[in-house]
Amino acid sequence: MSFTILTNCCETPVSKGALSTMPIAIIGAGPVGLAAAAHLVAKNEQFVLIESGPSVGNNILTWGHVRLFSSWQFNIDKVAMHLLQENGWLAPVMKRLPYGKDIVEDYLIPLANLPQIKPFIKLDSTVMAISKNGLDKMKNAKRDEQSFVLYVEKEGQTERIEARAIIDATGTWGQPNPVNADNVWTKQEELLASKITYGIPDITGESRSKFEHKRVAVVGGGHSAINTILELATLEGTEIVWILRKNRVEDAYGGEALDALPARGQLGSRIHQLVDSGRITTHTPFLIHQVIDEGNALTIHGTTKGEGTAIHHIDEIIANTGSRPNFNFLREIRLDIDSASESISKLAPLIDPNLHSCGTVRPHGETELRQPEKNFYIVGMKSYGRAPTFLMATGYEQVRSIVAHLTGDLEAAKRVELDLPETGVCSTNLLTKNSCC
Repeated sequence: MSFTILTNCCETPVSKGALSTMPIAIIGAGPVGLAAAAHLVAKNEQFVLIESGPSVGNNILTWGHVRLFSSWQFNIDKVAMHLLQENGWLAPVMKRLPYGKDIVEDYLIPLANLPQIKPFIKLDSTVMAISKNGLDKMKNAKRDEQSFVLYVEKEGQTERIEARAIIDATGTWGQPNPVNADNVWTKQEELLASKITYGIPDITGESRSKFEHKRVAVVGGGHSAINTILELATLEGTEIVWILRKNRVEDAYGGEALDALPARGQLGSRIHQLVDSGRITTHTPFLIHQVIDEGNALTIHGTTKGEGTAIHHIDEIIANTGSRPNFNFLREIRLDIDSASESISKLAPLIDPNLHSCGTVRPHGETELRQPEKNFYIVGMKSYGRAPTFLMATGYEQVRSIVAHLTGDLEAAKRVELDLPETGVCSTNLLTKNSCC
C-alpha cells in the first residue's frame, strides 16, 4: 500500500485514472475508524488512518476506568476479529463486560499493530481542513471527479494529503456540552474550568481526593451521570446533588429489568435504589442559567417549573451533559446535516429524542449516510450528532456497508448484517410511555 502526499498547493486537478489509485482517508483511530481500516484491508484497498492523539483509542483512554454495559460480542468488529485471529490474536471471553482500557489494550492496539494496518496510521496528526482539489465549496464543475485534499498538521508542520474518499470517524468525545440549560457556552462557565469536570472522571482512582468529603453536583440524566453518581456514592463523606432537566427522576432509570443489556438495566435499578434510600438529593426539572463562584463554594442558579431558585454550597460540578460534533474542519465540504440534532439528516427521524426514547436504531448503511459530497461519509458517534445513544456495533455496520459500496460491492452495501438488543424503554411518543417502537 502507498498514498500520495502533496506539498505543492498549486497542483492541477487529477484525472479519473489517478483518482482511482489514491487511498481512502479515515479520520479518527477509535473502534469505528479502525474497523473501517480492517474492512479496507479485507478488500485490498489503500488507506491512510489519521489520529490526532498519541495513541489509537485515545478518547477511550480518558474513560478507560469505566466498564461498558455491552459485552465484548457487541464491541468487536467481525472482519477486524478475523484479521486479528489470522495473526495469532486470542479473543477475550465474549460474554464479559470490558472496561474502556480493555477495549484499547486488548483489541484496538493489537489491531493497529497488524502489519497490514500499522504502516498507514499517522498519530499526533490533526486534520485542520478538508477541501476538493482545486475547488472551493461553491464550484460545481467536475466536482465529483476531483480528489479530496486533507490539510494535516503535525508538530507545527502542515502536509497536504490527497484521497479518493473520506470516512470521518472523529466522534464527539472532547466536545462537551455546557451545564447551561440553553446549551450556550459562556465566558463565566469557561472560567470555572477548575471546578467543573466534563466527562467521566476516575472518581475511585486518581480523582478521589478531588471529590471525597465534598458536596458534588452531577448534571445530566443519562448513563454517564448514573455511572458518575454510583461511583461518588462509594466515597467517604461525599454529598451528592443530582441535577436533571427531566420532568421526573424516574425517567432516568430506563428499562431496568426489561433491558436486553442486563448491565445497562442494572445501572437504572441501582440508581433507583440509591435515590429511594435518600443518599442523593435530586433537583428535577432544574434548568441551570449560571454558576457563580462565591469564593469558598459555587452557587448554581436556575429555574424549577418556571420559578427561580438556587443550589448553594457546591464544591465541585461534574457535567455529564452530552457532547456535540465538530464540523469546523469541514467548512469546505458539502454536508447534509439535520439542523436540530446535528446528525446525518436521514438518521434524524430515527434518533430524535423529541419523537421517541428508543435506545436502538434500525440498522442502516451507506444509503442513509451518503452526503452531497460524493464519497464523503460521517460515521460512528458523530453520525448521531447530539443524540445520546450509540453502540459500537452500529458503527461497525456503517463502515461495512460504506466500504462495500466504495469497493463496488453494491449488493453487500445494501444488505443488513446487524441485530441490536432492545432497551426495555421504547416509545414513539414521550407522552405515551412504553408504546412499541
